Amino acid sequence: MSELTLTVMRLGFLAVLWLFVIVAVQVIRSDLFGTKVTQRGTRRAAAAAEQRPPQQRQQQPQAQQGRNNRQRRGAPTKLVVSEGSLTGTTVALQGQTITLGRAHDSTIVLDDDYASSRHARIYPDRDGQWIVEDLGSTNGTYLDRTRLTTPTPVPLGAPIRIGKTVIELRK
Repeated sequence: MSELTLTVMRLGFLAVLWLFVIVAVQVIRSDLFGTKVTQRGTRRAAAAAEQRPPQQRQQQPQAQQGRNNRQRRGAPTKLVVSEGSLTGTTVALQGQTITLGRAHDSTIVLDDDYASSRHARIYPDRDGQWIVEDLGSTNGTYLDRTRLTTPTPVPLGAPIRIGKTVIELRK
């Protein structure tokens, strides 16, 4: 082998080794200091919707108008974190899917060692019921002390436990 080829191989190996060290340091840093918890306000979205001209506000898709009309009297209107580091956080239920986990793009970002990055999701079905589904998390999602294995309807006020965090659907 020529001296040039050997030098290029050594430099390539050194670059891969440094890349491995940098990634390892980032993983250790995120484990030690955790991830940044960002709380998303539903007030901003509501304020933005109110600032639109009336013509745009009235043009809702037919499916969304039907969903709003079908909402029952006893149906939950908000998701409340009752235990954990985010106690008191409230998310308005507006017919959209709510994702829970450590990932920064989750609706509720959990800073919990027992939560996966994509841990669970809560979504409405066609009948207006809310369904909770575990997304293959390591430590599981519990509904009223029962570990979820399939998508399950959530009764009003039933605790959903993800690690140290407890979430409830309320009126």
